[in-house]
Amino acid sequence: MVCPPAMSATIVGIAGGSGSGKTTIARKIAEALPSEGVGIIEHDAYYRDRQDLSFEDRCQLNFDHPESLETELLVEQIIALKAGKRVAVPVYDFKTHRRTDEPRWLDPKPVVIVEGILALVDAKLRAELDIKIFVDTDPDIRIFRRIRRDIEQRGRTFESVREQYYRHVRPMHLQFVEPSKRRADLIIPEGGDNRVALDLVVSKLRNIIDRARELR
Repeated sequence: MVCPPAMSATIVGIAGGSGSGKTTIARKIAEALPSEGVGIIEHDAYYRDRQDLSFEDRCQLNFDHPESLETELLVEQIIALKAGKRVAVPVYDFKTHRRTDEPRWLDPKPVVIVEGILALVDAKLRAELDIKIFVDTDPDIRIFRRIRRDIEQRGRTFESVREQYYRHVRPMHLQFVEPSKRRADLIIPEGGDNRVALDLVVSKLRNIIDRARELR
C-alpha cells in the first residue's frame, strides 16, 4: 500500500501599516488553533544585520523600506518549512538594531503565519503565501499605537519616534504598504477587533490542521 504524501504547510501572510493590529490578529488566530499545528514568523526578525555600521548610523537606517529586510532568507525558510525541514529564524534586537547570536528554531507546522508591514510587497514572498490578509486600520489609531510601542517596548523617545515617522514610516507606508493592500485575498478593517473575520480565518485554518492530522 502506498502512503499518501504529507500535506505541505499552508502559509498565511498578514500585512498592514505599523500599528494596524496585524500582530494582534496573528496571535489571536494562533491562540485559537492547536498549538502544535501553527507557528508564527515575524518579518521584522529578518532585518539585515548591519554590523558594519555604528549604532548611531544603524539608528538612521530606513527600516520601513523593503531593502532593509533579508526577505530572500525568509523565502528560503518558508520553502524549507513546506518541505518538512526545521529552520533557524533570526532574532532581532530592536534596541541595538542587531541580530542576536542565537536564532529561534521553528519546526514544520501545518499552518505558518508570516506577519509584517511589508509581507505582501515582495513578489517572491507573495508567491509562497497561500492566504494573503491585509489589516486596514485608520492612520490616527496606528500612529498612537506605534508611539506607545516604541517608547514602552523599544526604549525610544517621543522625539525619535516622531522624526522616524515623518522621515521614513509615513512615506514608505504610502509607497509600499498601502498599495500592497490590492494584493490581499482578505482585508480586515478595525485591527484585531473584527470578530467575524477572525472566526472565518480560524475556521478555515482549523480545517487545514485537521486534514494534516488525518494524513499522519
